[in-house]
Formats: sequence, structure tokens, C-alpha cells
Amino acid sequence: MKKQTQAIHVPFKRRDAYDALSMPVYHAVAYEFDNAQTMSDAFCGRIDAPDYSRVENPTVTHFEDRVKALTGAKNVVALNSGMAAISNAMMALAAQGKNIVTSKHLFGNTFSLLTGTLKRFGVEARVCDLTDVKQVESNIDSNTACVFLEIITNPQMEVADLKALADVAHKHHTWLVADTTVIPFTQFSSHDLGVDIEVVSSTKYLSGGATSLGGLVIDYGTNRSFGKRMKEEMLFNLGAYMTPQVAFLQTMGLETLDARYRVAAGNALQLAQKLRTLPQVRRVNYVGLADNPYHELATRQFGPTAGAMVCIDLESREACFRCIDHLKLVHRATNLFDNRTLAIHPASTIFGLFTDKEKADMDVLDTTIRLSVGLEDVDDIFDDIKQALEA
Repeated sequence: MKKQTQAIHVPFKRRDAYDALSMPVYHAVAYEFDNAQTMSDAFCGRIDAPDYSRVENPTVTHFEDRVKALTGAKNVVALNSGMAAISNAMMALAAQGKNIVTSKHLFGNTFSLLTGTLKRFGVEARVCDLTDVKQVESNIDSNTACVFLEIITNPQMEVADLKALADVAHKHHTWLVADTTVIPFTQFSSHDLGVDIEVVSSTKYLSGGATSLGGLVIDYGTNRSFGKRMKEEMLFNLGAYMTPQVAFLQTMGLETLDARYRVAAGNALQLAQKLRTLPQVRRVNYVGLADNPYHELATRQFGPTAGAMVCIDLESREACFRCIDHLKLVHRATNLFDNRTLAIHPASTIFGLFTDKEKADMDVLDTTIRLSVGLEDVDDIFDDIKQALEA
């Protein structure tokens, strides 16, 4: 069965009382049991039955089951944001005295989590060039909890060789963890490339147009203790489980994901090509362009599409602000992979609290505008950016 069909036709664990085609939203907090022994069995995991919606809910479980069917994962845990997925996964893997090998090219909050928050708990972030496998290997030792990366970095648009990183991580008995948000898991198999654990901000493509916040930890079962720790420790003790209403919305989003993604990714490629014709645009950074330095690797890993994030560089920060201020159709907003096209100046917003030196070290430029390309007609998107640049 193809993935688009699987996204729609995953059966419920139990037949619905009214034979609803869509999984109902179970807002119930608690669930009644026939007797004390059954209650005890449910709470202790001896039977598969929800007991309390902070740790298990039928609507959320169905969403997790759909993602499992699409990815072939052993375990999926749905949480309340992409950052919750990353932080829960890192806390399940790391401990005092451990280290995480990672990149300077990360989303700002992720970088802050790894280099700041976890540092206070005795976890070291070893920042290196993940495109240099020898450098990565030199940073791995017996205390390395994992190698962590974004498959296409935000906003630098760097792509590392997942298979090569997996090989070196596994050689040293550690794990490869990848944030795959930028390319949906319906488009490629990260596990086939050696990824052990996948984290996703389901707020993005999956939510179906910025309907809700969510995150996923997708565990392929290669680290046996990880899944157990996620289910029996992180889920219970950190309280970040996805809500049923969000799970319902994102289940609906999964059903239309393929159709929406194909339009957004197609628009992104066309827009990137068109933006190159504008004299005000100094550079268009999109791995879908044939002459992009990461194009061949990205195509080999992710297939023919390259996502819906495009970055452009202008003459100066002032030119970026002027362009953003004059947009009429494209929205001035954060988030990625909304149905609407969005524009943001990363250096002054999502990286705004970093020092100039930190931003320079992370290759976050004052001249960059990040575009999240939506579902509008691509000519309308281009015309709006063109008039904003000429204003």
C-alpha cells in the first residue's frame, strides 16, 4: 500500500461506538475499568488500555499509530511541540557526563537547548562540522550519547551525509538522531539512511496549515532502552504529551499532507528559479536548484523534492527590512510550511537574542530573508516579492 493511501486508511484500535470514519476527539481525562485488577493491569502496562490522558489518550494513540504505519517505526510518541520532541529525546539519551556531537547550524532554540540548558545538567555539546565525517569521528568517544543534526539546516540550508554519519556513529556504538521536519517522512525513509531516532515538529507540514502545535519522536527500535525510557519515564515525568484536539487536527493534516506538500515544494522550486532573475537578490539558497552545492546529496537522500523553505540574501539588513515591510500578500510571520507564504528575517527574530559573534559563528547573516513557501499561485508570490523589492 502506498503512503498516501496508508495516511488515510489506518484502522482504529477499537471499533468506534458510532462507526465514525474519523477518530473522535476523546477529551476525557480518565477512563473507567470493570474491576480493580483490570485497572491495575492498565496502569502497570500489562494490558493496552488508556488510564489517564496525560500519558495515553485514544485520539493521540491513533495519530501515533498512523505515523508508525507510514514510517515503519517501532515506537512513536506525540508531544506538544517540536522542541518538546527534541528535549524529551535528548533527556532520554543523555545524562551527566555524556556528550552530544552536533552542529553550529541549528534552529536557535535547539542550539540553546544543547549548548546551554543541557550544559547545566552536566551534558556537553561538542559542536563540529557535520559535513566533515573525520571531524565528527574525532569528537565521538565512549561518552557520546548521540550525534544530532537537522537534515537541512535552518536557515543555512546545509545538508550532511546521513549514511556516512550513521556509519561512524554506529561504529562507535552511539546513535544518529535527526530532525527531519524540513522534508516530510512520507517523502523518504530516514531509517533506510541509518537514522535511529527521528524528531519532527508536526506543527509544520503535518498540522495542515498551522492549525496546531505538536511534535513527534519516531523511534526505530535500534536503541532498546530509548523507547522504554520515553514511554515509562519521559512521558510520565515531564508531562509534554500531545492533547487530543491537536492529535485530531494533525491526523486530518496527515490525510492531505501529500497533496499539500507537492504543491508547496513545486512552488518553492519555481519561486527559487524566478527570484534569481531579480537584480536586488544577491543569492538564492535552495537545495532544489541544480547548481546548489548540496543538490546532488539532497536528491540522493530525500528524492526529487527539496521542501518549501527558500532563503534569499539582499544587500543589507536594511534592504531585508524594507522588503519585508512592503510585502502585501506574503505574511510577516514565523513558522514554516503554513498554507500561506511567510517571510522572516532570522537574524533579528529567531536568532535575535544571540550576540553578533554567536550569529557570525553560526553563519546566520543579517542579509538573509527566510521564505516559507505556501500554496498560493507561484506567480502571485513572486509578483509580491518583486514589488516589495522595488518599493
